[in-house]
Amino acid sequence: MNPNLKENKFKRALVLPFKPFFKLSPVSYVKHQYKYITHHKLNLKNPVRYTEKLQYLRLFVYPKDRKVIKAAGRAGVREYLTEKGFEKYLIPVYGIYDHFDDIDFDKLPNQFVMKCTHACAFNQIVLDKTIFNKEESRKKFNKWLKTNYGKKTVERHYSPIKPQIIIEKYIGSAEKLPVEYKIHVFNGKAKYMYVVTGRGKDIRYNNYYTDWTPFDGAQFNGWKKREEGVPIPSNWNEMVQLAEEMAKDFPFVRVDLYNIDGKIYFSELTFTPAKGTLIFDDDKADYEIGEWLDIKNYLK
Repeated sequence: MNPNLKENKFKRALVLPFKPFFKLSPVSYVKHQYKYITHHKLNLKNPVRYTEKLQYLRLFVYPKDRKVIKAAGRAGVREYLTEKGFEKYLIPVYGIYDHFDDIDFDKLPNQFVMKCTHACAFNQIVLDKTIFNKEESRKKFNKWLKTNYGKKTVERHYSPIKPQIIIEKYIGSAEKLPVEYKIHVFNGKAKYMYVVTGRGKDIRYNNYYTDWTPFDGAQFNGWKKREEGVPIPSNWNEMVQLAEEMAKDFPFVRVDLYNIDGKIYFSELTFTPAKGTLIFDDDKADYEIGEWLDIKNYLK
Protein backbone atom coordinates (compact mmCIF):
# COMPACT_ATOMS: atom_id res chain seq x y z
CA MET A 1 0.00 0.00 0.00
CA ASN A 2 1.30 3.44 -0.90
CA PRO A 3 2.55 5.14 2.30
CA ASN A 4 1.19 8.48 1.06
CA LEU A 5 -2.29 7.27 1.95
CA LYS A 6 -1.56 7.99 5.59
CA GLU A 7 -3.08 11.38 6.30
CA ASN A 8 -1.64 13.79 8.85
CA LYS A 9 -4.77 14.73 10.83
CA PHE A 10 -2.99 17.57 12.61
CA LYS A 11 -1.95 19.05 9.27
CA ARG A 12 -5.52 18.70 8.01
CA ALA A 13 -6.83 20.61 11.03
CA LEU A 14 -4.36 23.42 10.36
CA VAL A 15 -5.21 23.67 6.66
CA LEU A 16 -9.00 23.44 6.88
CA PRO A 17 -9.69 27.03 8.08
CA PHE A 18 -7.71 28.46 5.13
CA LYS A 19 -9.46 26.38 2.46
CA PRO A 20 -11.87 29.18 1.34
CA PHE A 21 -8.96 31.59 0.83
CA PHE A 22 -7.08 29.14 -1.38
CA LYS A 23 -10.16 28.89 -3.61
CA LEU A 24 -9.87 32.58 -4.47
CA SER A 25 -7.09 31.44 -6.79
CA PRO A 26 -8.00 28.13 -8.48
CA VAL A 27 -4.40 27.50 -9.53
CA SER A 28 -3.04 28.03 -6.02
CA TYR A 29 -5.82 25.92 -4.53
CA VAL A 30 -5.21 23.02 -6.92
CA LYS A 31 -1.45 23.17 -6.32
CA HIS A 32 -1.94 23.01 -2.56
CA GLN A 33 -4.63 20.34 -2.80
CA TYR A 34 -2.49 18.18 -5.08
CA LYS A 35 0.56 18.45 -2.82
CA TYR A 36 -1.50 17.86 0.32
CA ILE A 37 -3.24 14.73 -1.01
CA THR A 38 -0.61 13.11 -3.25
CA HIS A 39 2.53 14.42 -1.48
CA HIS A 40 3.93 15.41 -4.90
CA LYS A 41 4.69 18.91 -6.10
CA LEU A 42 2.44 19.78 -9.03
CA ASN A 43 4.31 20.56 -12.25
CA LEU A 44 1.98 22.53 -14.53
CA LYS A 45 4.68 23.83 -16.87
CA ASN A 46 5.81 20.39 -17.96
CA PRO A 47 3.31 17.85 -16.62
CA VAL A 48 4.49 14.24 -16.91
CA ARG A 49 2.40 12.27 -14.47
CA TYR A 50 -1.15 11.31 -15.41
CA THR A 51 -2.40 13.13 -12.32
CA GLU A 52 -0.46 16.27 -13.30
CA LYS A 53 -1.95 16.26 -16.78
CA LEU A 54 -5.42 15.85 -15.29
CA GLN A 55 -4.79 18.96 -13.16
CA TYR A 56 -3.75 20.91 -16.25
CA LEU A 57 -6.92 19.88 -18.07
CA ARG A 58 -8.95 20.59 -14.94
CA LEU A 59 -7.63 24.14 -14.63
CA PHE A 60 -7.01 25.40 -18.14
CA VAL A 61 -8.80 23.29 -20.74
CA TYR A 62 -12.06 21.72 -19.61
CA PRO A 63 -13.63 24.87 -18.07
CA LYS A 64 -13.41 26.54 -21.51
CA ASP A 65 -14.55 23.56 -23.60
CA ARG A 66 -18.27 23.76 -24.41
CA LYS A 67 -18.40 20.10 -25.37
CA VAL A 68 -16.91 19.09 -22.03
CA ILE A 69 -19.35 21.28 -20.12
CA LYS A 70 -22.28 19.78 -22.00
CA ALA A 71 -21.06 16.20 -21.72
CA ALA A 72 -20.25 16.52 -18.00
CA GLY A 73 -23.92 17.21 -17.18
CA ARG A 74 -26.34 14.33 -16.86
CA ALA A 75 -28.94 16.01 -19.04
CA GLY A 76 -26.48 17.56 -21.49
CA VAL A 77 -24.64 14.31 -22.10
CA ARG A 78 -27.89 12.68 -23.22
CA GLU A 79 -28.28 15.39 -25.87
CA TYR A 80 -24.62 15.09 -26.81
CA LEU A 81 -24.74 11.31 -27.27
CA THR A 82 -28.08 11.42 -29.06
CA GLU A 83 -26.57 13.84 -31.57
CA LYS A 84 -23.72 11.33 -32.02
CA GLY A 85 -26.12 8.45 -32.68
CA PHE A 86 -25.77 6.64 -29.34
CA GLU A 87 -29.33 7.09 -28.12
CA LYS A 88 -29.98 3.34 -27.86
CA TYR A 89 -27.41 3.04 -25.06
CA LEU A 90 -29.05 5.66 -22.82
CA ILE A 91 -30.93 4.57 -19.71
CA PRO A 92 -34.65 5.50 -20.05
CA VAL A 93 -35.68 8.53 -18.00
CA TYR A 94 -39.02 9.40 -16.38
CA GLY A 95 -38.40 13.13 -16.36
CA ILE A 96 -36.05 16.07 -15.78
CA TYR A 97 -37.17 18.66 -13.22
CA ASP A 98 -36.04 22.11 -12.13
CA HIS A 99 -37.47 21.68 -8.62
CA PHE A 100 -38.05 18.73 -6.33
CA ASP A 101 -41.71 19.67 -5.84
CA ASP A 102 -42.30 19.46 -9.60
CA ILE A 103 -41.96 15.68 -9.37
CA ASP A 104 -45.17 13.63 -9.34
CA PHE A 105 -44.03 10.61 -7.38
CA ASP A 106 -47.39 8.90 -7.84
CA LYS A 107 -46.54 8.44 -11.52
CA LEU A 108 -43.14 6.89 -10.84
CA PRO A 109 -42.60 3.12 -10.60
CA ASN A 110 -41.62 1.43 -7.37
CA GLN A 111 -37.91 1.62 -8.23
CA PHE A 112 -36.02 4.54 -9.77
CA VAL A 113 -32.82 6.58 -9.51
CA MET A 114 -32.70 10.33 -8.79
CA LYS A 115 -29.63 12.35 -9.77
CA CYS A 116 -28.61 15.99 -9.89
CA THR A 117 -27.56 16.98 -13.39
CA HIS A 118 -24.76 19.35 -12.39
CA ALA A 119 -22.64 17.30 -10.00
CA CYS A 120 -21.01 14.01 -9.17
CA ALA A 121 -22.40 11.77 -6.38
CA PHE A 122 -25.52 13.91 -5.78
CA ASN A 123 -27.91 11.01 -6.26
CA GLN A 124 -30.34 8.66 -4.57
CA ILE A 125 -31.37 5.12 -5.49
CA VAL A 126 -34.94 4.25 -4.55
CA LEU A 127 -35.47 0.49 -4.42
CA ASP A 128 -38.87 0.59 -2.73
CA LYS A 129 -41.08 3.63 -3.11
CA THR A 130 -43.40 2.44 -0.31
CA ILE A 131 -40.69 3.20 2.27
CA PHE A 132 -39.21 6.22 0.45
CA ASN A 133 -38.83 9.20 2.81
CA LYS A 134 -39.94 12.08 0.63
CA GLU A 135 -39.21 14.81 3.18
CA GLU A 136 -35.64 13.71 3.75
CA SER A 137 -35.12 13.47 0.02
CA ARG A 138 -36.58 16.96 -0.51
CA LYS A 139 -34.16 18.51 2.00
CA LYS A 140 -31.22 16.72 0.44
CA PHE A 141 -32.01 17.63 -3.17
CA ASN A 142 -32.96 21.22 -2.35
CA LYS A 143 -29.54 21.62 -0.76
CA TRP A 144 -27.79 19.96 -3.67
CA LEU A 145 -29.61 22.08 -6.25
CA LYS A 146 -28.34 25.23 -4.53
CA THR A 147 -24.74 23.97 -4.52
CA ASN A 148 -22.30 25.29 -7.10
CA TYR A 149 -20.51 21.98 -7.42
CA GLY A 150 -17.86 23.31 -9.77
CA LYS A 151 -16.94 26.04 -7.31
CA LYS A 152 -17.04 23.68 -4.36
CA THR A 153 -14.65 21.14 -5.88
CA VAL A 154 -12.74 23.52 -8.18
CA GLU A 155 -13.81 21.45 -11.18
CA ARG A 156 -15.08 24.50 -12.99
CA HIS A 157 -16.47 22.69 -16.01
CA TYR A 158 -19.42 21.76 -13.75
CA SER A 159 -20.31 25.35 -12.83
CA PRO A 160 -22.16 26.38 -16.04
CA ILE A 161 -24.38 23.26 -15.93
CA LYS A 162 -28.01 23.97 -15.01
CA PRO A 163 -28.92 22.30 -11.69
CA GLN A 164 -31.83 19.93 -12.26
CA ILE A 165 -33.07 16.55 -11.08
CA ILE A 166 -33.10 13.71 -13.58
CA ILE A 167 -34.98 10.52 -12.75
CA GLU A 168 -33.79 7.35 -14.47
CA LYS A 169 -35.09 3.83 -14.72
CA TYR A 170 -33.44 1.50 -12.20
CA ILE A 171 -31.61 -1.17 -14.21
CA GLY A 172 -30.23 -3.29 -11.37
CA SER A 173 -31.84 -6.27 -9.71
CA ALA A 174 -33.74 -6.41 -6.43
CA GLU A 175 -30.72 -8.10 -4.80
CA LYS A 176 -27.82 -5.99 -6.01
CA LEU A 177 -26.81 -2.87 -7.88
CA PRO A 178 -25.40 -3.32 -11.39
CA VAL A 179 -21.69 -3.77 -12.03
CA GLU A 180 -19.96 -0.66 -13.44
CA TYR A 181 -17.23 -0.70 -16.09
CA LYS A 182 -15.17 2.51 -16.01
CA ILE A 183 -13.14 2.70 -19.19
CA HIS A 184 -10.35 5.29 -19.41
CA VAL A 185 -9.87 6.71 -22.91
CA PHE A 186 -6.73 8.70 -23.81
CA ASN A 187 -6.72 10.68 -27.07
CA GLY A 188 -9.41 8.39 -28.44
CA LYS A 189 -7.78 5.12 -27.32
CA ALA A 190 -9.07 3.01 -24.40
CA LYS A 191 -6.07 1.82 -22.39
CA TYR A 192 -7.30 0.63 -19.01
CA MET A 193 -10.36 0.45 -16.80
CA TYR A 194 -11.67 -0.66 -13.45
CA VAL A 195 -14.73 -2.68 -12.58
CA VAL A 196 -16.88 -1.73 -9.60
CA THR A 197 -18.70 -4.61 -7.91
CA GLY A 198 -20.61 -5.00 -4.64
CA ARG A 199 -21.96 -1.45 -4.62
CA GLY A 200 -24.11 -0.72 -1.58
CA LYS A 201 -22.77 -3.73 0.33
CA ASP A 202 -19.10 -4.67 -0.02
CA ILE A 203 -17.78 -2.44 -2.77
CA ARG A 204 -14.67 -3.55 -4.67
CA TYR A 205 -12.56 -2.10 -7.49
CA ASN A 206 -10.56 -4.28 -9.89
CA ASN A 207 -8.18 -2.60 -12.34
CA TYR A 208 -7.39 -4.08 -15.75
CA TYR A 209 -5.74 -3.14 -18.99
CA THR A 210 -8.29 -3.27 -21.78
CA ASP A 211 -7.08 -6.77 -22.76
CA TRP A 212 -8.24 -7.79 -19.27
CA THR A 213 -4.72 -8.25 -17.92
CA PRO A 214 -4.74 -7.17 -14.23
CA PHE A 215 -3.32 -3.69 -13.62
CA ASP A 216 -3.00 -3.85 -9.84
CA GLY A 217 -0.56 -0.94 -9.69
CA ALA A 218 -3.39 1.34 -10.79
CA GLN A 219 -5.39 0.57 -7.65
CA PHE A 220 -5.77 3.94 -5.98
CA ASN A 221 -6.79 5.80 -2.82
CA GLY A 222 -6.78 2.65 -0.73
CA TRP A 223 -9.68 1.00 -2.50
CA LYS A 224 -9.87 -2.78 -2.15
CA LYS A 225 -10.16 -5.24 -5.00
CA ARG A 226 -12.14 -8.45 -5.37
CA GLU A 227 -9.57 -11.22 -4.97
CA GLU A 228 -11.29 -13.71 -7.27
CA GLY A 229 -11.24 -11.26 -10.15
CA VAL A 230 -14.09 -10.24 -12.42
CA PRO A 231 -15.18 -12.25 -15.48
CA ILE A 232 -14.83 -10.51 -18.83
CA PRO A 233 -18.14 -9.73 -20.57
CA SER A 234 -18.75 -11.67 -23.80
CA ASN A 235 -19.23 -8.37 -25.66
CA TRP A 236 -16.26 -6.60 -24.07
CA ASN A 237 -14.76 -5.59 -27.44
CA GLU A 238 -18.02 -3.83 -28.29
CA MET A 239 -17.89 -1.96 -24.97
CA VAL A 240 -14.33 -0.80 -25.63
CA GLN A 241 -15.17 0.33 -29.15
CA LEU A 242 -18.23 2.17 -27.89
CA ALA A 243 -16.21 3.95 -25.19
CA GLU A 244 -13.65 5.08 -27.77
CA GLU A 245 -16.37 6.41 -30.06
CA MET A 246 -18.02 8.32 -27.22
CA ALA A 247 -14.69 9.81 -26.09
CA LYS A 248 -13.06 10.77 -29.37
CA ASP A 249 -13.80 14.51 -29.02
CA PHE A 250 -11.76 14.80 -25.81
CA PRO A 251 -8.09 14.41 -24.82
CA PHE A 252 -9.16 12.31 -21.86
CA VAL A 253 -12.42 11.08 -20.41
CA ARG A 254 -13.56 8.08 -18.39
CA VAL A 255 -16.56 6.38 -19.96
CA ASP A 256 -18.77 4.57 -17.45
CA LEU A 257 -20.91 1.73 -18.79
CA TYR A 258 -23.19 -1.02 -17.49
CA ASN A 259 -23.72 -4.43 -19.03
CA ILE A 260 -27.05 -6.03 -18.12
CA ASP A 261 -27.40 -9.53 -19.58
CA GLY A 262 -25.41 -8.49 -22.63
CA LYS A 263 -27.17 -5.15 -23.13
CA ILE A 264 -24.86 -2.16 -22.80
CA TYR A 265 -26.07 0.97 -21.00
CA PHE A 266 -24.30 4.31 -20.73
CA SER A 267 -23.84 5.81 -17.25
CA GLU A 268 -21.74 8.99 -17.47
CA LEU A 269 -18.60 10.73 -18.73
CA THR A 270 -16.10 11.74 -16.06
CA PHE A 271 -13.38 14.20 -17.04
CA THR A 272 -11.50 14.61 -13.76
CA PRO A 273 -11.76 11.33 -11.78
CA ALA A 274 -11.31 11.98 -8.05
CA LYS A 275 -10.38 15.56 -9.08
CA GLY A 276 -7.16 14.06 -10.45
CA THR A 277 -5.79 13.59 -6.93
CA LEU A 278 -5.15 9.86 -7.21
CA ILE A 279 -2.72 8.01 -4.97
CA PHE A 280 -1.78 4.83 -6.82
CA ASP A 281 -0.66 1.67 -5.06
CA ASP A 282 2.36 1.75 -7.37
CA ASP A 283 3.62 5.26 -8.09
CA LYS A 284 5.02 4.00 -11.40
CA ALA A 285 1.44 3.65 -12.65
CA ASP A 286 1.08 7.44 -12.54
CA TYR A 287 3.94 7.74 -15.04
CA GLU A 288 2.83 4.81 -17.19
CA ILE A 289 -0.68 6.20 -17.57
CA GLY A 290 0.78 9.68 -18.10
CA GLU A 291 2.56 8.41 -21.23
CA TRP A 292 -0.83 7.52 -22.75
CA LEU A 293 -2.19 11.06 -22.41
CA ASP A 294 -0.85 13.58 -24.93
CA ILE A 295 -1.80 17.17 -24.07
CA LYS A 296 1.01 18.99 -25.87
CA ASN A 297 -1.47 20.80 -28.13
CA TYR A 298 -3.13 22.29 -25.02
CA LEU A 299 0.02 23.42 -23.19
CA LYS A 300 0.83 27.11 -23.07
